[in-house]
Parts: sequence; structure tokens; C-alpha cells
Amino acid sequence: MTYYYVYLIKSTNLTKRSKTYVGYTNNLKRRLNLHNNNKGAKSTMGYTWKILFKKKFLSKSKAMSYEYNLKHNKKLRKLIVDKYE
Repeated sequence: MTYYYVYLIKSTNLTKRSKTYVGYTNNLKRRLNLHNNNKGAKSTMGYTWKILFKKKFLSKSKAMSYEYNLKHNKKLRKLIVDKYE
């Protein structure tokens, strides 16, 4: 069975301003590795990332829906960052 994960990552660079990024994947370890090797999303290039939050889903559509909501709900994203930082 394939699981899908929605994740929130935060930059760890001390010399640059702090950034967060939300995405979904079926292989969390590989995806984080891509982000940290400048092969992930364009907006994540040039930063080092750590996973702050992840949530597992049984279906891709539910993961994509949650990812969309988390990307667009800045209050929820801030709550998660404040809780897990």
C-alpha cells in the first residue's frame, strides 16, 4: 500500500531569512533529499531544509486537498510552525 504525506519544511540557513514550504509526496526521505540538493521546487533552491510537520494519508486526492488547504491557510501554517519549531 502506498501512503502519501503532506509535509511542512523550514529552512535552517542562519544567514538567510527563514522560509517554509508545504508539499506532498509518497517518499518523504527522497523528497527532502531533493529539496536539500537543489532539485526540489524552484522556491526551495539555495536553502537547507528540515521537516517540521508531516501527516500521512491513504489517498493521493486527500493528501493533495490537505496540501492545498495548508498552503493557502497562513494561520494554520503559522500554528504548526509555532507548535513544532
